[in-house]
Amino acid sequence: MLTGEFRASLDDKGRLLVPAKLRAAIPGNTLVMTRGIDRCLWLFPPEEWKQLSTSLMEAASPFQKKARLLQRRIIAPAMEVELDKLGRLNISSALLEAAGLTKETVILGITKYLEIWDLEAYQQYYVETEDEFQEAAEELGGLVSF
Repeated sequence: MLTGEFRASLDDKGRLLVPAKLRAAIPGNTLVMTRGIDRCLWLFPPEEWKQLSTSLMEAASPFQKKARLLQRRIIAPAMEVELDKLGRLNISSALLEAAGLTKETVILGITKYLEIWDLEAYQQYYVETEDEFQEAAEELGGLVSF
């Protein structure tokens, strides 16, 4: 299972070392990387990506404006990336720019996929969404049992 919050630094070549705990949970050494929502990157194991992209394509027609928008923003920039022998991912300059990644990052494991955030952007997002988080926890609290 892909879970946890980790900090990592990009090297000068745009490579990011994926923490060993996360690497151990990735089947194989290939992931699909794309733009995420909220100015981060999403990384999916290939099977999870296949399910998501198929669902997005089947749920909407290219004749629908909002469907094209999602397809162009999420599916089109997706690319397979491989972990190198040291466990690093090479992030393209286009995706680095799209997510506003600089040097320090946060990697979030969200069970089925990973998110990569610029550290400052994530810290700002975390603070700005605190009230929404509290509301969501209250609303969903009755739906979740342990």
